[in-house]
Amino acid sequence: MAKKDLIGGSLWEQYSQKVSDRMDNPRHRGDITQEEADAKRLKLIVADYGAEACGDAVRLFWLVDPKTDTIVDAKFKSFGCGTAIASSDLMAELCIGKTVDEAVKITNVDIEFHLRDKEDEPAIPPQKMHCSVMAYDVIKRAAAIYKGVDSRELEKEEIVCECARVSLKTVQDVIRINDLKTVEEITRFTKAGAFCKSCVQPGGHEKKKYYLVDILRETRAAMERENLRKAEVEGGFPELPLVRKFKAIEKIIEAEVRPLLSRDGGDLEIVDVKENPETVEVYIRYSGACLGCMSSGRGTLMTIQSILQERLSPKIRVITL
Repeated sequence: MAKKDLIGGSLWEQYSQKVSDRMDNPRHRGDITQEEADAKRLKLIVADYGAEACGDAVRLFWLVDPKTDTIVDAKFKSFGCGTAIASSDLMAELCIGKTVDEAVKITNVDIEFHLRDKEDEPAIPPQKMHCSVMAYDVIKRAAAIYKGVDSRELEKEEIVCECARVSLKTVQDVIRINDLKTVEEITRFTKAGAFCKSCVQPGGHEKKKYYLVDILRETRAAMERENLRKAEVEGGFPELPLVRKFKAIEKIIEAEVRPLLSRDGGDLEIVDVKENPETVEVYIRYSGACLGCMSSGRGTLMTIQSILQERLSPKIRVITL
């Protein structure tokens, strides 16, 4: 199913085929009775969660093996829109076969990502992303009931938006996966910042540890650094600037060459790296037992050069000082 923006395309076209299929044909909708649990000698867990922002609600049923804490079966009932049904259905499916502790690690971002037809195309419109948050929260409620603790004790992630219960990791993941560039886009995808707005930027009625403006800036900066590193790796050693060539050589020396020399009490330092049209010259200086060793000028030198040529570039030449 092709997805388009609201301008020039209908809202319906923004849903993935997987979402549409689970809306119409949920695999895990239903309930599990205590009689079923008793017959299988499993523990029944029933948890509810409601989203005040939209009036949707979900009930989650787990059958858990108390010997292994493994969720043997999961079903749900959902009162709300089709997105809530699709998200809850996939949520139940992802729980089956996991331990309770593993299930707690499932996030709303994981659910949305699994509903995509293509990795780079969102499964649902941004304004419906909050529906998958219900599935995320009801899992924690179920786990808390099973463990006999308050659900807040299971909150491993730093919560950025208390109103919508959106974690720091969720905001960071949504920015990365969807290449978001504005706080408004974050709000559309997660509902973070949609209510009291204290989490948007400093100056609100409640002081926060993290603000969306800062998370966006820092995450975008990290993405740019990652893209730069990726481009450099894809371009290969010859395309690196000289300072990065030096660091790449230094890394290989540290990991593969220095351990070989240290076996016999020797060592070396990289004095300089120079580029010529046909070669990259690496100037080294021996120390320790390598000083005055007859093999250091030939056999050892050729070994070092061969390692660097194999790992980085055949154009490397190693020269001793």
